[in-house]
Amino acid sequence: MGFAQLRESLQGRPGKTLVLAWGLDGGVLKACRQALDHNFLEEVIVTGPPDQVEEAAREAQVSLEGFTMHAASNPAAGAAEAVRLIREGKGQVLMKGHLNTSVILRAVVNKETGIRAQALLSHITVVELPSRRLALLTDAAMNIKPDLQQKAQILDNAISFAWSIGLENPKAAVLASVETVNPQMQDTLDAAALTLMGARNQFSRPAVVDGPLAFDNAYSKEAAAQKGISSPVAGQADIFLVPEITAGNVLYKSLVYVGGLAVAGIVSGATCPIVLTSRADSSESKLNSIAVACLALSGS
Repeated sequence: MGFAQLRESLQGRPGKTLVLAWGLDGGVLKACRQALDHNFLEEVIVTGPPDQVEEAAREAQVSLEGFTMHAASNPAAGAAEAVRLIREGKGQVLMKGHLNTSVILRAVVNKETGIRAQALLSHITVVELPSRRLALLTDAAMNIKPDLQQKAQILDNAISFAWSIGLENPKAAVLASVETVNPQMQDTLDAAALTLMGARNQFSRPAVVDGPLAFDNAYSKEAAAQKGISSPVAGQADIFLVPEITAGNVLYKSLVYVGGLAVAGIVSGATCPIVLTSRADSSESKLNSIAVACLALSGS
């Protein structure tokens, strides 16, 4: 299943309500408009100064039919109001608008008023591979240098998310620079531990976990065979778990800018999917992200 099939699968399902925090971004408003027109969404609630939201919509030539305004005076207030609406059940999907990621995440993890559900939030990139199937890459955007415990939570978030979008019993590749366990390379030790955790059903949903695997072996059965690697994950990974943010960020941008692959971006670990995209992301990527969040809600 690729993104086109994913979007088709949402047809006929009840539309969701999306809450857009500080919605002064014409590109994001356009993606929300498209999601409304495709019936993924039934309503978009936007926080921010109404006149500035309307101006951004005019510049982007976006109709605000189906949008509801909630006034907020600054980005922090807009994020807090958006999180409040989610917490009170007024919306099912949260989306970042024209504000810094740190601002919306601060509202999400607030101990008194936030919506964090897991100990650790993590970013999941959904990638449409050249074979036209979807796979998850995590974490290329949030957690800088996770330790073993944090990697286990990041992987658990991805496994649960995979199940929610129809990737049952996902195959997870724990990436490192080599495919052998080396006591001097902590990433390979962590990968071996995570593999054993998977074999002993220590994650919240069933999954097949294997590592350490270099990316070529995780992505290609032929590459694994040439190196004599026997793996239930090689060449068919549904999840690529990177060792730290630099490796993940380089891999993500290589897939997008060199490989030209379509992607979507979601934050997992809160009480709802959080659509987190960059201003540099295409309108298609933003729409895909909304669609993935809606499918996750339908399948969870």
